[in-house]
This record gives sequence, structure tokens and C-alpha cells, in this order.
Amino acid sequence: MEPVNENGRLHGRAAIVTGASTGIGRATAMLFAQEGAAVAICGRHMDKLKPVADEITAAGGNVFALEADVSIEEDCIRLVQETYNKFGKIDILVNNAGIVDKHRPITRCDTKWWKNIMAIDLDSVYYMSREVLKYMEPAGYGSIVNVSSIGGVFGSSGVAYSSAKAAVIGMTKNIAIQYAGLGIRCNAICPGPTPTALNTPDQIATFDTEFADRCNRHMDITCGEAQPEDQAQAILYFASDASKAVTGQYLIIDNGCTL
Repeated sequence: MEPVNENGRLHGRAAIVTGASTGIGRATAMLFAQEGAAVAICGRHMDKLKPVADEITAAGGNVFALEADVSIEEDCIRLVQETYNKFGKIDILVNNAGIVDKHRPITRCDTKWWKNIMAIDLDSVYYMSREVLKYMEPAGYGSIVNVSSIGGVFGSSGVAYSSAKAAVIGMTKNIAIQYAGLGIRCNAICPGPTPTALNTPDQIATFDTEFADRCNRHMDITCGEAQPEDQAQAILYFASDASKAVTGQYLIIDNGCTL
């Protein structure tokens, strides 16, 4: 991580980034800290969060690491409250935490798997957004950035994942409508193929390859992957005042594979 920029685009802001131990969440937390934000990072395993927190601290950043499972309502309430107690405000929320659903189509997606995907990829966005808005609304300022997916736009993933990520876009627009013109914005990014811990070769080997191949016929996957840092830059745009007139929108970052 580069040293903190005292004149960064997020100087003086306080942010929460969920799922910050790896991938897009890690890259976002690093970039936010570099741009001057105080960052609360969370994940289910403190041993994975600590190296991220240590790197941010070593670069001069202000970071607060909390162990939490954002699919659990009580954990979300605690996470937001502790962040507010630590920083005195919450300006930015990045709802990044999520899991992939291995491209299971509807006939091979059991109820337990469906509920697990919905809890982590959708319910967490509802819980976290609801809680931070309790602090953003009185302040009259805030930016929520949700991480959806090209699967949520094009339905090109497993049925549970595509449904959850489409619902995230719907929630993004709904929150944006409520707060339009009131200083609080809500937008989403929709990553395409991006190398993270969720789609390593070992993980991909557990996917439903038959349905994955069917979905891939509707995309040009030869365009190549975007990187976690590419996704983080898009999140930074929505989090910063560079997008102060933008709300209720989603941005696809996929190297053109869905054009």
C-alpha cells in the first residue's frame, strides 16, 4: 500500500468496508485508507483481517478491525455501533461481503443453499444499510456503495446468486429514491470476472460446470479479468464527491465481456 495522502479524496471521512480480508474488499480498504479515510474493516476471521489492518497501519492509515458475520443482524448492529463509537460518524458504507453460489441452476439449487446465499449476499446489505442510515440521515451526508455483479444484471450466474445480486440493484435504487437530494447517495458496482479467493481454480472446480458453460456462451470471457484494484477504483468514485450528483446507478466493470 502507498503512504496515506493527506490531501486524499476521502480525507476526513469515516468508512466501513465489509468482507475486507481479501479480494475487492481488501483492495477497497487499502485504497480508502490511502485516500485519507478512517476505515473500519470487517470479516468473519480476525486472523485474516489482521494482515490488512497491519499493512494499513504501517502506511500511516487509520484502521479499525472487527470480527463480524454480516449475515447475522445482531453482528451488523454491533459493527455499525462500534464503528460510530470509534470514529464519531459514518460517512461511507461499502457492502462488499458475499459468496458465490457455484453456478447452480434452479433445479440443482436446494433450499439450504438458496437461504445461505440470500443471507450473505442480500440480507447483509439490508442490515448494514439500514443501520448506517440511522447515522447518515441526521448528518445529512453519506454514500452507500453496494457490490452487485454482472450476474445480477444479466442472470449469468447460479439462480441464487443472480437473484440476490439483482435484488441488491433494486435495493440500491430504492434507497437512492428515498434520499435523493438529501445528501445521501446509494450506488452499486457490478464486477465481471475478477480474481479473488472466491473463484480460485480450486473453487471453480466445485462449480456446476454444465450450467457455467451455458452462461459463458452469453459472454465473451476471452476479454480477460478485471483486477480487484479496478473494482476498488470504481467504488472510490461512488464513495467520493467526484460522484456527488450520481445516485441510484450501477456501473459494470468487466473489461467488456458483456458488451
